[in-house]
Amino acid sequence: MTDGFGSITWWGFSPALDLQQKGISDQLEKLKISQDACPDELKILVVGAGDVRHLLKTISSTWRHPKRKLHFYVIESALEVYARDMLLLNIALEPQNRMGLQEKTELFLEIFGNTYIRQQSCEYVEKMSTELIKMVTDFDYLEKRMNMVDLSQLKFKERDFLEGIFKFWRNPDKSVFDIAKSWDLRERNRLGVRYDSKKNVYDWDYHMKLAEAGADIIHKTEYSNWRDSGIAFTIREGTYDIPNKTLASGMIFKQEGERHARRGYWGDMIVSPFITFGIESDEKSFFKKTNELYTKTSENVSEFNVTSIFYELVHKEKYILPTTEPKPEAPKLQEITEEDEEETEEEVTSSVTNGDKPRPADNQYDPIPVENVKITFLPLNYIEDIKKKSKYNKLFHLVFFSNSMVHHLKPDITSIFADQCTLILETARFMLELKTEQTEEFVDKICGMAESAGFKVKLIY
Repeated sequence: MTDGFGSITWWGFSPALDLQQKGISDQLEKLKISQDACPDELKILVVGAGDVRHLLKTISSTWRHPKRKLHFYVIESALEVYARDMLLLNIALEPQNRMGLQEKTELFLEIFGNTYIRQQSCEYVEKMSTELIKMVTDFDYLEKRMNMVDLSQLKFKERDFLEGIFKFWRNPDKSVFDIAKSWDLRERNRLGVRYDSKKNVYDWDYHMKLAEAGADIIHKTEYSNWRDSGIAFTIREGTYDIPNKTLASGMIFKQEGERHARRGYWGDMIVSPFITFGIESDEKSFFKKTNELYTKTSENVSEFNVTSIFYELVHKEKYILPTTEPKPEAPKLQEITEEDEEETEEEVTSSVTNGDKPRPADNQYDPIPVENVKITFLPLNYIEDIKKKSKYNKLFHLVFFSNSMVHHLKPDITSIFADQCTLILETARFMLELKTEQTEEFVDKICGMAESAGFKVKLIY
């Protein structure tokens, strides 16, 4: 991939999917087979997704399908992605007594897609990093605190590296990661002489590429702001001035024959994190237009979709967009009795006392229980080794490949696919630096690869 997409995938380049719906349910409907004929436990392999969007969407939607166990196997190419996956899963499973639904949504999107975050969000990452270190180094503690995650398949050196990442996140020194400098240097290097007119470049990329690809719900202003600063979500008003260390990763450079490691921001700088949760929704009111312009933005769609996921994780029912209630009438002047004054004083005293209480996130982390779900993180780039292991023979009922990892889809990997396996391949639809003909060639290529592996092709996009 070219430099604009980066060397590490911090977020996916396609919307979140309920894999049971897009894969298993659709396949059974096509074959006219009852849902009851589906296996009691679905084994799902997710290769290179870059985030937990498919996992969260699928897990939160289990109430929509017949009850069965779900076992996800995740393969990525960078341990920093595994670290982010664990943190974002922990946020998703924050219990109500520690964090409300709105606060959880804001925190998730902020850490997910912003180069800079608020002070309280930074404090959360630092505190949770200590918890994550315990989980990585003590499997008994992991089982107690987050029993749906399985790290036992990772190599010792990979778990040690994860511990090092969490220790870096826990470091309160803000100067250890100058993300603004890293962002600006990459942008200067990428744009060259066009840097001084970068706003025009952003405008061109939006109108001629992003909007043309079908993501016009993303407003040009929010896209341009993200391209300029790396800040995508500012749902909660506040000061976003703390570097988001979860977006830091290392990269090796060669200079005069020597190799040098450099920490910086090496992720996507052209597509944006809006694609993941912000361009599709079951709530169609977000896509209404007035004078040919959307009345809502991608941030609004992202907020609703993430809130829906978190709500459905707990309540096992569809989240309904709250209706705007009419403003209450202004209070009328009335005589205040001595008794009323005493009640008012009590209310003020109560509010002051509540304000002095410790913050909810200071309570012990006991995640929302999730039944019948297991997530196994496999060693980095394990896709080349998985086909050699007999325990994975005909194991997976559904397999997802990202567009950056689909080159691993070769005929010799078919041994891991169960009978009637569903394969989902991510296209290059939103890879904006590719020309239209290149995007079409990519689709033709991956369709040919799928057919060579014995699959019948059906295009979703």
